[in-house]
Amino acid sequence: MNDPGSTKRWPRWGLVLLLACLPAAVQAETRAWLDRDRIALGETTTLNIETDGVVDAPDWDPLSQDFEVSGHTSRRQAEFTNGRRSTRSLFGVALRPRREGVLTVPALQVGGERTAPLSLSVAPAAVSAARDGAPAFIEADIDVQSPYVQQSVGYVVRLHYATPLVSGSLEQPAADGASMQRIGNDVQYTREIDGRRYSVVERRYQIVPERSGTLTIPGARFEGQGVGGGFFDDMFNRGPRRLTANGPPSVLTVRPMPAGAPQPWLPVYDVQTRWLEAPTEGRAGEASTFVLEAVFDGAVGTQLPEIALPPVAGAQVFAEPPQYDERFDNERPSVRLTRRYAVVPRAGGVLKVQGPRIDWWDVRAGVARTAAAPAVTLTVAGAAAPADATPGTGPASLEPRSPGGESAAPGIWPAMAALFAVLWLATAWLAWRLYRPRLSGPARSGAVRAGKGGDGEAFSGAPPAGAVRQLMRLLQAGEPADVEQALRALHTPPPPDLDALAALLEDPAQREALAAWQRARWAGGDLSAARQGLRSAFRAGPVWRDPPASSRGGERLPPLYPEG
Repeated sequence: MNDPGSTKRWPRWGLVLLLACLPAAVQAETRAWLDRDRIALGETTTLNIETDGVVDAPDWDPLSQDFEVSGHTSRRQAEFTNGRRSTRSLFGVALRPRREGVLTVPALQVGGERTAPLSLSVAPAAVSAARDGAPAFIEADIDVQSPYVQQSVGYVVRLHYATPLVSGSLEQPAADGASMQRIGNDVQYTREIDGRRYSVVERRYQIVPERSGTLTIPGARFEGQGVGGGFFDDMFNRGPRRLTANGPPSVLTVRPMPAGAPQPWLPVYDVQTRWLEAPTEGRAGEASTFVLEAVFDGAVGTQLPEIALPPVAGAQVFAEPPQYDERFDNERPSVRLTRRYAVVPRAGGVLKVQGPRIDWWDVRAGVARTAAAPAVTLTVAGAAAPADATPGTGPASLEPRSPGGESAAPGIWPAMAALFAVLWLATAWLAWRLYRPRLSGPARSGAVRAGKGGDGEAFSGAPPAGAVRQLMRLLQAGEPADVEQALRALHTPPPPDLDALAALLEDPAQREALAAWQRARWAGGDLSAARQGLRSAFRAGPVWRDPPASSRGGERLPPLYPEG
């Protein structure tokens, strides 16, 4: 007969077995790849291993039989996909083959999994003959042998010369079927090869294949003149020596765009995004500034699509032009993009600001990926209440009510409208009567007459109707030139520039806001902060200085030509 206790233990053991098998079911996927699968003897290729789990570095010992191993690197990065956080680990090592031929990179143990074996083609040394005693030779390196169409490919040309140069010209012919762009300036350094010291000029290019198939990049050509070159040249004082060198051509196999790839097509190695500024509190009617940073590994600024902030319900979104910082890392281009977005809430409440979604193609893994900065919750306070408003009350009703609380009869509206019209006319007439004597005497600060006979242009400090409102609108997302024109339009007549406008202002805060705007505009400052400063300083309108005493009724100069 079975033991009842053992029967009760079976479900418990089953649960233990299920939990033990669960990690294997969710085991992180591990993959390995080479950055170049065809190299020459003496060159290196990078073996990359990526896993979605957090594990220790792989065991590199199986590689030592056919390769010299160096340059160990590792990094981990976290990303959010569909609201879930995941971690990826990336390991890299440089492999220098010990012999020619087709070599196999063996499978390696990474955590609880093994990578797949890889094949590497090793050709004879490309420049060994040129190095043997040659006073000048050229090397060419390319970061990927099988790129996708429209993928940015890094191409490096290195000119080696062993004698000082009097003159020289290094030319790189264009490739048929691809665009080629030089990146950055030449890099110069020295290098010792086989006991001989060479000066090296390194020149970098970006190549973008325009169609799939075979792409041939012609070798670079060098022609120049060097000083000396040997013992007898120095002894007999021989003149400059002619130097020539031809670089090896590079042949690429360009892959077509995969079916169903995300559009716009963006083939790169990696995309990382984050918020540099992401406020969590704001106010209705005022701009909250968000600053995005996106780093694209394997691209330049001209290849990037529009990185726009998704629409925000209950707010307006304005974007400034993106800023690009292009570099050349790991023998391929990369670009860092920063862009500012102004989010202007229409009313108080809670807004959800989603980060821009960037769809891209992982050229190493051959899969589509998406990068996006995390969503930000913006708590928006309502607009400032009027001074006589009672907290907690709703908007006042404009409908007249009778003492008993009932709404007034509809017939009262025409009578009230007529009464208001009579009162308005009486007020306007009274103001005209009071103001007319002041204008009959010498002009005051409100208007200064110019010229003779009163036909000069009126000079008034009061801003034209709607000028302040127009300025506030342009400060949200208008062009800087339009903002400055709106600032000058606050005065009548408009001053010629902002310096003249500042001289007319009485409020120190408004003069400082103008100075901050000019520093941001022309000295590389924070233009978004300068917009906010102008918005705060001029929200209630400009405050002008009093006109000079001569314009307040002082003694006037006689006319240059008295009337006859």
